[in-house]
Amino acid sequence: MAITRNIGATYRGPGRVVRQLLSLGEREDRALAYLMASCVLIFIAQLPRLAREAHLTGEDLNMLMGASLMALIFIAPLLFYAIALLARVVGRVFGGTGTAYGARLALFWALLASSPLILLHGLVSGFIGPGMEKQAVGLIWFLVFMWFWIGGSIAQERSE
Repeated sequence: MAITRNIGATYRGPGRVVRQLLSLGEREDRALAYLMASCVLIFIAQLPRLAREAHLTGEDLNMLMGASLMALIFIAPLLFYAIALLARVVGRVFGGTGTAYGARLALFWALLASSPLILLHGLVSGFIGPGMEKQAVGLIWFLVFMWFWIGGSIAQERSE
C-alpha cells in the first residue's frame, strides 16, 4: 500500500496499520526512511516560522535554517531512537511481547503519519504567529501523534 494511503488509514486505525507494516518483515532501512522523512518534513514545517522570525528580528535566515537542519536531521533521529528504546522498556515492564524494531516502527510511523498536522502547525506559526491558533493546532497535533504512537505501540506489543 502507498505511504499516503497508509497515512490516511492511520487516522482510522493506527494499530491496524502498524500491524500491517510489521507483517512486511523487519527492515531497519524502512524504519529509518520513515524517521528521516519525518525529520525532513518537520524541517520543512519550520521554514515559515524561521522566515517570520528572521524578518521580525533581523537575524540571518540562513543561520536559523542551518541550526534547524542540524538539529532535525542529525540530532533528532538519535533522540527518537532513544525514546523508542524507552518505549520498548515500558512495554516489557507491562508484559508486552513486542520487539525493539516494533517500538521504533510505531514511533517513527506515528511521526510520519502525523506530518500533515506538523505542516499545518508550521504554516500557522509562519503566517499567523504566536497565539491561540498556533497553540490549538499544536495541541491537536500532539494528541493525534500520541494516539498514533500509543495505538501503534499497543498493537506491536500484542503482535507476537
